[in-house]
Amino acid sequence: MNIALIAHDSKKRLMENLCIAYRHILGKHSLFATGTTGQVIEDAANLQVYKYLAGHLGGEYQLAAQIAQNEIDMLIFLREPVIQRYLEPDVSSIIRLCDVHNIPLATNLATAEALLLALDRGDLDWRNIVK
Repeated sequence: MNIALIAHDSKKRLMENLCIAYRHILGKHSLFATGTTGQVIEDAANLQVYKYLAGHLGGEYQLAAQIAQNEIDMLIFLREPVIQRYLEPDVSSIIRLCDVHNIPLATNLATAEALLLALDRGDLDWRNIVK
């Protein structure tokens, strides 16, 4: 499955720890991430990641295009919900695209862990049928 990983700056350390903890699951799948997040994951968890441009340079648009083509099966987007971000319109469009295409989406650690465990059990195999 194709798993996309994005983290706002204040959540990059959390994404790093998540990927280290669930390396055994993530390593079985194709990983996609915005530039800086992808590099953090590769360095910390020793996982191969296809890296888009940095989010503010168009990486979020590259991801959105893949979601629109139904090429992403799951998105983990650790975002900062408290601080108003200048990229917020891009965030809402990615979330909306996940809703339109029935792509499982986690925006916090608890949901990310639940999705990764479900993925490991095979609960998300229905994505193969949808494609």
